[in-house]
Amino acid sequence: MTTILHNLQLISGGVITRGKAILISEGKISKVISESEIPQDAESVDLQGAFIAPGLIDLQIYGTGGKLFAGTPEEAALEQMENDMLSQGTVGFFATLGTNSNDVVEKGIEVAKAYRSKAKGNFWGMHLEGPYLNAKKRGAHPEKFIKKGTLAEVQRWIEMADGVIKMMTIAPELQDKEVIDYLNDHGVTLSSGHSNATYQEGKTFLNNPIKAVTHLYNAMPQMHHREPGYIPAIFEERPYTSVVADGIHVDFAMIRLAKRELGDKLFLITDAVTTTDKGAYQHQFTGDRYVMPDGTLSGSCLTMLKAVQNCVEHIGITLAEAINMASLYPAELAGVNKGKIEAGYDADFIVFNENFEVKATYIAGKQVG
Repeated sequence: MTTILHNLQLISGGVITRGKAILISEGKISKVISESEIPQDAESVDLQGAFIAPGLIDLQIYGTGGKLFAGTPEEAALEQMENDMLSQGTVGFFATLGTNSNDVVEKGIEVAKAYRSKAKGNFWGMHLEGPYLNAKKRGAHPEKFIKKGTLAEVQRWIEMADGVIKMMTIAPELQDKEVIDYLNDHGVTLSSGHSNATYQEGKTFLNNPIKAVTHLYNAMPQMHHREPGYIPAIFEERPYTSVVADGIHVDFAMIRLAKRELGDKLFLITDAVTTTDKGAYQHQFTGDRYVMPDGTLSGSCLTMLKAVQNCVEHIGITLAEAINMASLYPAELAGVNKGKIEAGYDADFIVFNENFEVKATYIAGKQVG
């Protein structure tokens, strides 16, 4: 059966196009045609002039709706995230678990494995942010759980995970080559974060073997005219680099600079958390941000579409390019067939209006949110 979506503003590949219709068959985009080519007897869905874009992708989110997977890993937290993400136009996410005890990490792995068979389609696996970080740049991560990785431990976790660990944020300058090589060899996307690397160290590991950088500017050494630090190395090597575009974690002017330097390698994450008074991460909401009990800035209260809106309204990035930052570029890093509305791509979409209000979410051609 073919589904046809029409009367829409199509955002894909960095441009906005009108007068098109999208043909969907067996969960894929079969063709994008002119509206004049729609067969007279075809059944079609009228989107009433709304924007339609590739579904948004969040590679770093900790929890939503009062359920923090990162602190209390349970299937209910994953279900809450799935439902909330679908209502927000996010068609794929990595449930993120921060630095914690081995018991919590391993419980998170087991819960994520068990939930896979029940997932609605946008839970893609786990992102472990830690515990192999640099304590000097720990941010809100508890120092008592930060450690250096060992080959025995990563082997245990990867074997236990059965493919559910998709991404890890580590401080590469502190890890042994055998640990990094093992993770790379087992399909884990490695991202540098909470790192105190120098300019010279960054030049040695960015892109090869470290494919990405986690939340640019946050929890890393800052630039200095006599000691460049890590950031200029990121700008020169241009790995895929995430940023929290809320104007609180990073000033919008600094995101504008990063976009100029990194171009199509800068992508958006929410790094979002939720209020909780349990476990190692007791996030408190103060009106426009989350903080730890000691006042340390923690995760954001962003949604992916709000991050897109901020890019447009505060940074001067075009809507079509901001959508790329929230869909195409994370899709490329994650290695999934999403991020464009073209023949052959997965029929995963967000539909929203000019006020950045979500009207519908599609996964595999079916409306789910």
